[in-house]
Amino acid sequence: MADEKSEPGAPPKIDTTVPHSARIWNYWLGGKDNYPVDVEAGDEFAKTFPGIVDAARGSRYFLARAVRHLAGEVGVRQFLDVGTGLPTVDNTHEIAQSVAPDARVVYVDNDPLVLAHAQALLTSTPEGATDYIDADVREPDAILEAASRTLDFGRPVGLMMLGIMGHIPDGELAGSLVRRLLEALPPGSHLTLSDGTDVSAARQAAHEEYNSSGAVPYHLRSPEQLGRFFDGLELLEPGLVPVTQWRPDHTPFPVTPVTTYGGVGRKT
Repeated sequence: MADEKSEPGAPPKIDTTVPHSARIWNYWLGGKDNYPVDVEAGDEFAKTFPGIVDAARGSRYFLARAVRHLAGEVGVRQFLDVGTGLPTVDNTHEIAQSVAPDARVVYVDNDPLVLAHAQALLTSTPEGATDYIDADVREPDAILEAASRTLDFGRPVGLMMLGIMGHIPDGELAGSLVRRLLEALPPGSHLTLSDGTDVSAARQAAHEEYNSSGAVPYHLRSPEQLGRFFDGLELLEPGLVPVTQWRPDHTPFPVTPVTTYGGVGRKT
């Protein structure tokens, strides 16, 4: 998520001279909400680490499967999606409300381009609700206060944090931010989290090049470090795994191995 902010009431300020992770991610997913600088950065990244496109798509399908599970089998009716990124297909509210029309979803991001496209995230079934908060993951109290307008923190919430914690290099700070959000949620809530890992030398090299481009840096962690975000939670089967291996849909095709790991943990 970008650190750039606009003056209140002013049109969102979008810097098209520096690549941005949300727009690059949109490009890798086949979207059109990106600029030449993002395409160039995305292509350069993929030259060093071709598996990034599979990782991006795998992360999106992981989100879809996790939300379907939570809204369906678990019965969660509220979702707080922090670092949502740009709207694409199968957004959290679309998946949740296709299972449970009364689901309520709050999106959080501070990318000015996401803000400009927020209207696409604010569609909803008549029974449910959606909202968008312009805030940084480093502002958990502000997020919780704004989200309370739409969500009832007396009932379980699905906290979604996909591809966002890599922007917080300090491990202790990153862990404290996740814990602060979870503290406000009641038992029965779930954390769905995924991020890139350092298990591939090629991916590490690609991120080093990307981080030197002037874009907001993204730092890889080991699977063990990612696992610490789930401390104190009941990790659902199959645990913290490559996102393509988390309860994959039945298909005759082999599961593509990726270096982005994810999991879902239940607050007891």
